[in-house]
Amino acid sequence: MKKKLYIAYGSNLNVEQMAWRCPGATVLGSAVLNDYRLAFRGGRHGAIATIEAQQGCSVPVLVWSITPADEERLDWYEGFPTLYRKEKMKVTVEGKTLTAMIYILNGSKPACPPGCDYYSAILKGYKAAGFDPDVLRLAVQESGRMMDDGLCPFQSQLDLVPFKTADSQVR
Repeated sequence: MKKKLYIAYGSNLNVEQMAWRCPGATVLGSAVLNDYRLAFRGGRHGAIATIEAQQGCSVPVLVWSITPADEERLDWYEGFPTLYRKEKMKVTVEGKTLTAMIYILNGSKPACPPGCDYYSAILKGYKAAGFDPDVLRLAVQESGRMMDDGLCPFQSQLDLVPFKTADSQVR
């Protein structure tokens, strides 16, 4: 059975969730996508994670080895090809440069913070992988700030997300 490499940056960082969704998947290691930022896009029912090119930013990721059956499950979960598309990217894991598949959100959807359950699943993955949760928190805050109309249906949730400011104060 031929395995494929898959880059996760959102809720699929959550190892427990992936064990249920993709039982043949194993974590190969962690990596960083340089010159990309984590963003949340969606609508009134909560936003979903994507990555967007942005010079000087970075996104921590897990690289998974997945089976063809795992990929089919991920395609369904990610709404491929309607909601997300697949692209190939190069990542460096333990000193080796590898090419892996990644899901990226299609089209331009409005910025909005994610719902609490989705955010919690991603945060759990960040913590388990040893990633800096401030990357996630900043993406949530930026998504709230970028909304065109300034009214986010999840503003009360956004206010509950602890975030360290530049002077290291938690607000």
